[in-house]
Order: sequence, then structure tokens, then C-alpha cells
Amino acid sequence: MRSSSFAAALVAAAALSLVFLLIPIVAIFVELSPGELADGLTSQVARDALRVTAETNLAALALIVLFGTPTAYLLATRSFRGRALLVTLVELPLVLPPAVAGIGLLAAFGRLGLLGGTLEALGIEIAFTKLAVVLAVTYVASPFYVRTAIAAFEAVDPDLVAASRTLGAGPARTFGRVALPLAAGGLGAGLALAFARGLGEFGATIMFAGSFQGVTQTLSLAVYQEFDVDFDLALAIGALLVLASALILFAAKLIPAWKRSNSTSITAFAPSGSR
Repeated sequence: MRSSSFAAALVAAAALSLVFLLIPIVAIFVELSPGELADGLTSQVARDALRVTAETNLAALALIVLFGTPTAYLLATRSFRGRALLVTLVELPLVLPPAVAGIGLLAAFGRLGLLGGTLEALGIEIAFTKLAVVLAVTYVASPFYVRTAIAAFEAVDPDLVAASRTLGAGPARTFGRVALPLAAGGLGAGLALAFARGLGEFGATIMFAGSFQGVTQTLSLAVYQEFDVDFDLALAIGALLVLASALILFAAKLIPAWKRSNSTSITAFAPSGSR
């Protein structure tokens, strides 16, 4: 009797949680007819915001992968004094309020900021440009990739890495031919999560880059702008973001299934003279 009551309580709590989480999402699509949704998504505001979002997020993802992958590999495979502090600093943007991240970026890279004079002397302007959007997205989204990448590299069988080194492969080749392929599933999942976070970025972007249509206005910023101007358009853009986010999260759950088997033969990575 007690077990059945407990099970019923669990089901009720789960049902209430699911309903609460789904109602706002369902409401977005209920409020719009298919025609209104299509009209909103083909408007100039939506098209400009979609283009800016795509350009800036792809550039941010490239930066995240380029610098985040070696950072994660270092933190996953090395033990040194201060490692915990370094990991904490890498993860700090996860818990920073977005507005704080935005004002911090402005204080660092703005015209009157910490590096503003140096950048101005070099003829580089960052704040309130498309580059500012890229940096804002990179800043807030990179910890999602790095955290997942660290876990992915830590899960690589150290015996395979050691065998590769024993067979004569150098550190770079071991990284590229052993560690990277075996961690690919986790890296892909982390990249999907980072992309989803960047897609919905708002606070840091509006503080550091502003909201200029066709230049720095992303989809999230367009929703905010159109909220008092054209509520149906704001709903249409919101619906697009819901669909994109759902697809990305679903992909993040599927990607690890594509990870190569840990039984990959290490002899493929040995120099030809060692075979």
C-alpha cells in the first residue's frame, strides 16, 4: 500500500512538473495560426535576426572549438597545483548573471574599457559591432562545451593513450588519432549544448553589442524589440527559437551514441616502422 502511494505521488509530481514546463511552450504555438507564423518568419526583422544569429553563432562555435578543445584536453589529462581554481575560472560564466557578463565585456573591450585604448590605437572597434555579438556568445557558451569536453577526455581509456605513446606516436598524434576520435561523441554533445546556449543569449549581447537590426540584433533580441511593437512577430520568432532549441537538445542526446567503440585498434596509430 505504501509503495503504491509513493509511486502515485511520484507520478503526480512528474505530471505537474511536465505540465508546468510545457504550458508556456504550447501557448506560443496556440496563439499563432500557421499563416501568422509563416508571415512572421518571412518578415524583414526575422530574416535579418536569423542571418545575424547564424553568422555570429557559427563564428563563436569555431572559436569555442579552436580554443576550448585544447583547454579541455589539458585540464582532463594533467594534474597540477591550481587545477581546481583554473577549472572554476573556466566555469565561472555559467553562474554569472548575463548582464554582469555583458558589462564585464564592455569594461574590458569597450572604447573606454581596460583594453579600449590599445584596441583603438590598433584601429579595432569591438563594442556595439557584430564582433561584440560573437565575443558575447563565445563567453557565455564556451563553458558548456569545455565542461563536457573535459568529461569526454577523462572518459578515454588511458591504456589506449599509453599504448599509442609506447608504439612511438608523439603527443600531438596521440591527441589527434586516439583521444580526439574516442572523445568525439562527448565533444559533439558539448558543442550542441554550447550552440543552444548561444542561440538564446540575450543579456550579455544587449549590454555589449546593443540591438541594431541587421548588425547586432539576434533572434532573442528581436523578440524583445518586437514585444511592444508586434506581439505576433515576437511569438513567431519565439516559436522558431523553441523548435531550434528542441532539435539541438535532441541532437545532443543522440550524438554520444555515435561515439566510436573504445575497442578501436591502437595499431592503426603506430608509426609504419613499428608494425
